[in-house]
Amino acid sequence: MHADTNADLFSLAGRTALVTGSSRGLGWTLARGLGRAGAALVVNGRNEPALAEAVAALADEGLDVRAAAFDVTDSEAVDRAVGDLQRDGVTVDILVNNAGIQRRGPLEDLSDADWRAVLETNLTGAFLVARRVVRGMLERGRGKIINICSLMSAVARPTTGNYAAAKGGLAMLTRAMAVEWGGRGIRANAIGPGYFATEMTRPLVEDADFDAWVRGRTPAGRWGDPKDLVGPAVFLASPASDFVNGHILYVDGGILAAL
Repeated sequence: MHADTNADLFSLAGRTALVTGSSRGLGWTLARGLGRAGAALVVNGRNEPALAEAVAALADEGLDVRAAAFDVTDSEAVDRAVGDLQRDGVTVDILVNNAGIQRRGPLEDLSDADWRAVLETNLTGAFLVARRVVRGMLERGRGKIINICSLMSAVARPTTGNYAAAKGGLAMLTRAMAVEWGGRGIRANAIGPGYFATEMTRPLVEDADFDAWVRGRTPAGRWGDPKDLVGPAVFLASPASDFVNGHILYVDGGILAAL
């Protein structure tokens, strides 16, 4: 069904969005933005007290929101949580695979545990959640999947080899989803944030040399603000992007063009 007006093009009214890793940071901001565009929200995280706080903050804004506490790397927990949502009558129309971690270190010194943790959370977790959620989407013949990739999906820097491998893999997983499910009404795309000022990147923001490097190399001359991701997310979740599939939209202030 095509939207009749420009406002309809970007409306998420009547849709439900599940955003993984959304109890704080970029995920919470993305969930809030999708909710403000009309979507009912399912926020996710492993820390139940933090998740409850996130739900309360969104509900205080008048948004329709519920929590789903599960670990994206645990396939049984994923299946159970999505099944519980379905039994409650919740159909996930929009999936945002945002859950991610970072563990830095030189590749030659990187432990097995740090390698696996980053790959399992950032890449395998997206696969596990999408594999379960897409079944309902395929039955209904429609759905939007948005994977949160990274600038590191296209370039690498020292001490981020595990993260670059995971996010590069996520970019290709996005394309695989688009090819496999595109003919059945599913659109799978990704957002690739550049350098954003978040809780996770605070040590980098506070490093004067690195801060100067980011500002100097980014044509926009600044770090990204989490709110900069909301517009792209709403676009990719909405009818406005119904003919966009398998695309990685870099939201990076132009740094990829300048590297």
